Order: sequence, then C-alpha cells, then structure tokens
Amino acid sequence: MATTDDMLPKHHKATQSEKLVITASSLGTVFEWYDFYLYGLLATIISAQFFSGVNETTGFIFALAAFAAGFAVRPFGALVFGRIGDLVGRKNTFLVTMGLMGFATFVVGLLPSYATIGVAAPVLLILMRLIQGLALGGEYGGAATYVAEHAPNNKRGLYTSFIQTTATLGLFAALLVVIGTRTIVGEAAFKDWGWRVPFLVSIILLGVSLWIRMQLEESPVFKKMKEEGKTSKAPLTEAFGKWGNLKFVLIALLGAVAGQAVVWYTGQFYAMFFLEKMLMVDGATTNILIAIALAIGTPFFIFFGWLSDKVGRKPIIMAGCALAVLTYFPAFHALSSAANPALARAAATAPVTVVTNDADCSLQFDPVGGNKFDSKSCDIAKAFLAKNAISYSSIEAPVGAIAQVKVGDVTFTAPDPAQVTGAERKAAITAFQGELKAALTAAGYPSKADPAAINKPVVVAILTWLVLLVTMVYGPIAAMLVELFPTKIRYTSMSLPYHIGNGWFGGFLPTTAFAMVAATGDIYYGLWYPIVVAGLTLVVGLLFLPETFRKNIDD
Repeated sequence: MATTDDMLPKHHKATQSEKLVITASSLGTVFEWYDFYLYGLLATIISAQFFSGVNETTGFIFALAAFAAGFAVRPFGALVFGRIGDLVGRKNTFLVTMGLMGFATFVVGLLPSYATIGVAAPVLLILMRLIQGLALGGEYGGAATYVAEHAPNNKRGLYTSFIQTTATLGLFAALLVVIGTRTIVGEAAFKDWGWRVPFLVSIILLGVSLWIRMQLEESPVFKKMKEEGKTSKAPLTEAFGKWGNLKFVLIALLGAVAGQAVVWYTGQFYAMFFLEKMLMVDGATTNILIAIALAIGTPFFIFFGWLSDKVGRKPIIMAGCALAVLTYFPAFHALSSAANPALARAAATAPVTVVTNDADCSLQFDPVGGNKFDSKSCDIAKAFLAKNAISYSSIEAPVGAIAQVKVGDVTFTAPDPAQVTGAERKAAITAFQGELKAALTAAGYPSKADPAAINKPVVVAILTWLVLLVTMVYGPIAAMLVELFPTKIRYTSMSLPYHIGNGWFGGFLPTTAFAMVAATGDIYYGLWYPIVVAGLTLVVGLLFLPETFRKNIDD
C-alpha cells in the first residue's frame, strides 16, 4: 500500500499511511452508527418498554418519534461541532463526539422502564437520543472531511466510500449483536431484559474506538491551512451568511442529500419496520433477512464510490433517486407477496373496506394517550384493523352513518357508542371484534407471517435491491459534499445539509410514513413520502447540482 506522501500532491506532508487513515476513521464511525441504530432495530420492544402508557399503535409511532428525535438535533450538532472542527481541527472534534455517543448509548441500557418509573422513562430515553443525535451531527462531517483531505483528487470517491459503508456496517454489526443475544437468551428473555445487552456492550466498543482514533494525526490540508493562518475566524457566518456559499448548501440539501436520505432510510429502516409491523414477520427472522441483504449490498458502496471517480458523482446519485421513484411501489408489493403470501392472497381475494364518513373518524394516532377509540363507530372499526395490521380502503358514507366493515362480500356493522354505554358498550365492542376477527381468519388473513411460507430468497433479493439503491445515492455523496465547499469552512458547510437531509428528511421518514399508513389504512401509502422527496431531488439535482469530481480541494 502506497503511503500518503507517495500518492498525495507534494505539498501534503502526511505522517501515516492512507490505509491507516481510512481504517481508523471508518472503524470509529462504524461504532458510532452501531450505537445510533440499535434503537431503530429494537423500536418494537422499546415501544413496549417505554411507551406502554398509550395504545399500541400510538406507542409504536411514539417509539419511532423518539427514534427520530435523535435525527432532529443532528443539524444542531453539525453547527456546533462543524464550527469547532473548522476552528480547532478534525481529529479532536470527532474524539469528543465519539465520547458523547458512547456515553448516551450505554445509559440507554440502564434506563428503568415505564412500568418502573412512569413517564420519566420515555423522557430520559429521549434525552439520551438527543445526546446521540448531537454527537452524530459532528461525527460524519469530520470523518468524511478527514479522509477526503488525505485522498488524491482522482480517488476521492473511492476513499470516502469507505466512510459511506460505515452506516450500513454499523447497522450490520448491531444486527449481529441483536441476533446473537436473541439466540443466546431466547425471545422471551430478550424482550424482558436481553434487549439491554447490545446497549451495554457499546462501552467496550467506545474504548476500542477512542484508542483507534487516538492513533491519528490532524488532516494535512487543515494543518497546512492553520500554519499559514488561513483558517476561518467565523465559520458559521462564512458558510451561511454569504449567498455564494449558502446557495450551494441549499442545492446540496435539495438537489442531493434529501433524496439520498429518504432512499437510505426506506431501504434500510422502513423496509425492516414494514416487514415486522405491517407484514408481521417475527423480529428475529426480519433481522436475519435484513442482515443478509446488507452483507450482499455493502460492497457496492465501494463500487459506486469508485465509479463516481470515473463518470462523476451526479449521474449515479440521480440514477439512484430515479430508480427509487420508479420501483418502490412494485418492490414493496412484491415484498408483501414473498414475506407473507397468505396476507397478500387474502388482501387480493377478500379486500377490507370501511364504509364511513371521514368527518366522524379520529386520526388513528393519539399523542397524549387519552383516546381509547371507542366513542365513535368509525374509530372502533379502524382501531381494530390498525392493531391487527389489516390494510383497508375507505368508502364515504353520509354524515352520521354507522361505520361498516366489509371483508370481501360480508358486511359487519360497528357498535354505535351513542346507543350503548358502560359495560354494554364494552361487550358490544368485544362481540364486534370477535365476529370481525373470525371473518378475517376465514378469509385467510393470518395473525402473523408463517415462517415456513416466507420465500426467503425472494425477500432477500428485494431487500438487496433496496440496499443497492442506497449504495447508488450514498456511495458518492461524501466526496461530492466535500468538493462543493472550500477547506476553511468545509466541515461546517457540508455537515449542515447532510444532517438536515439525513436527520430531518430521512430520520423522520419512519414516523411520518407510519402515521400516513395509520391515517389512511393503506399499508403502502407511506411510500409516497420517499417517492415525492426523491422526485424533488431528481428535479432540483438535474437542474442545479454541479458536477464536482476531480476537483482540487486543497484551497
């Protein structure tokens, strides 16, 4: 392996090999992503542990909202740590972010549940997620900038693509630890206390990560700039207070990162939640199928990073967004047929329809946990269907009409809460739910996916396709972001659009998409969110995003 001095322009005077730079930066970032994504993998269990004070549908959306809370503050972490990175240096900044991440993750493994301390449990959980989000907001920009500033101009896409693998590798590592713990302690014990083990193990990873990062020296480009007294005195003002740079921040956000983010989170998180929550595949099987797809797809981050050095960053990112827009609906329909064929068959032969007036219905999401969804006939019907992950369509009825549920050609009328109260209402609802459940079972709707009926090769193939789309949009983007901005404000300038895109557009995707599903009853309706955002990025990117590959970034 050639040394940094052999491969970089002569004015770069690095003291360690490029291999050490890439390996140390990437491994440290892998461990940070491991910490951050454990929560996403365990959202269903965390919902039961920390949000048991509300109904099941709301609890799951709350768990996803707490997952998203870590993303919400990422742009603020980008501003804080991006500024420090441009003032003080790349290396020391991401040592601090790593310490914060490791601390917050370890504490999550120690938190008491809702049953133990009540509402304080979710409050503490969200606080830890916020610390994680702030830390991650400063980590990615530092690692990507650090590696890019060591890379030769014609290999920057290849070198930074190793940083791009870290999010997926971190998720993969978390999957392996979760699968291993589940296997060792058993599913019942895992749901009770075993879920804490992957969080507690992170303290070991923190020690390893810090030791690895301590071996690194400062970026040669930043050192040279600092020696010459050319560092920015006010990175935030220069990055966002001047239109010449701000316009590229906006173009990077809307013309590249927003689409990249929704494709990333659809392919690697929404697909996982969709399998487990909508298609009722058990958690262990879901984890294994996702892990296999990630193992197959991850090398393509490197491939598309390398390819972007040959053909440019923009064509690959735009192609990934376009393919996502075109294939998401057929891909997820195919996923349903392969993962839970009985459910897909039942939905096709005996579709469920709710006949009601929408004005009489509540949104099937209760932020304060006070709605039992039993005061309106429409709510009684829709809440039962939502709880059982039954996809349905709606037919408008006259105002005041009592809601009806049709399972194929069979019609069931929901109880009218205005006519029954107290124990009589409860008995009527129980009877209605029993009759509806029996009809759904007779029509072939399963209570969960049959493991023996899952077409695992097809499921893995579909998941791998979704991961390949991720690698197309994500593999080249670090190099592109680095190349868009000047050295003295690079850490700040690239971090903000990246973390607004991935923290807000991407991080809120599972919560938003599942809220859309809850509102409409259509399990595929949430896909409109990533499709619209990826389509927006495609248009803005084609019109305004400049090509940056082979650009000299030393100035």
